[in-house]
Amino acid sequence: MLDLLGEANAAALVGLLGGIALGVAARVGRFCTLGAIEDFLYGSDDRRLRMWGVAIATAIIGTQSAISFGFLEGEQTAYLDRVWNPLGTIVGGLLFGYGMALSGNCGYGALARLGGGDLRAFVIVIVMGLSAYFVMSGPLAYARVWLFPAIEGATTPQGFGQLGNRLFGIDPLLTGAAIGGAILAVSMASKSMRHSPKHIFWGVVVGMAIVSGWIGTFWISVTGFEAEPIETHTFASPIGDTIFYTMTASGNELSFSVGSVLGVVFGAALGSYSQGHFRWEACDDPRELKRQILGAALMGPGAILAVGCSIGQGVSAFSTLAYSAPVAFIAIFMGAALGLRQLISGFAPAE
Repeated sequence: MLDLLGEANAAALVGLLGGIALGVAARVGRFCTLGAIEDFLYGSDDRRLRMWGVAIATAIIGTQSAISFGFLEGEQTAYLDRVWNPLGTIVGGLLFGYGMALSGNCGYGALARLGGGDLRAFVIVIVMGLSAYFVMSGPLAYARVWLFPAIEGATTPQGFGQLGNRLFGIDPLLTGAAIGGAILAVSMASKSMRHSPKHIFWGVVVGMAIVSGWIGTFWISVTGFEAEPIETHTFASPIGDTIFYTMTASGNELSFSVGSVLGVVFGAALGSYSQGHFRWEACDDPRELKRQILGAALMGPGAILAVGCSIGQGVSAFSTLAYSAPVAFIAIFMGAALGLRQLISGFAPAE
């Protein structure tokens, strides 16, 4: 396959297929980070939050199994190779979660809504991608590095699996099975969740899409002749990568990131058409559009500081058992809760 496609195109194909699965999961399975938080806090329904737990558990067990059987080297992933900066994770997670609430979607959710015909999401996607690049490699990059230094090539992998192996000699697969099994057990503890196979199925699909990205890009990395990064799905800088590619395609190559982003849009379009939900929508309220633009402008930098978005840290980093994942998860949840409270009930104390 590599002889026919080349490494970059093969990586893009892996991203495209996984992205399609994620896009269909968003539109048909209603997998949505903000929606899960909103249902839990204000809708008395925790099934979508538990579906997120199923996705995390599936991704952990699948990824740790891949590492154990030699289909992935976890230490080469960005989440384990980079020295963890707790302050960056917390500040970035809070910014991302708050921006997500203002926008009404995370980057992944906005791509899925764009695939369903929502032109408001197009604005969110563009602003988020540009703002991510603004902090990652643009005018604020030096300030980011100064305030939140990122050190590549950690002397010890930044993950719980490797920590358990180093301190107690526990096989990382056992650590992953224990943590993933515990998260799965908690996610399935609800009777309403056990009686909702749709939520379980789509949670597994999301988790397996994350695993497919790790395995596919690792295989390309070790099989091909060109250096390809080992990565999986996240939706902050990859949106910026896709914007950049559309402007420089004649002198640039496809990548996993571009395939992933386009795959989500395409998969969401397929899911929307299959459900009869596709329709063009626009924003009639300038105040709403201003709020969404502000939220997108916060999400991009937030994801860069946290080294991942609600999918990147909330599922992908969890799959490697990275130290940063649970901290980012909590920070994103708290930031979103604060933003939702402001939007729904304001900050005035209840009487």
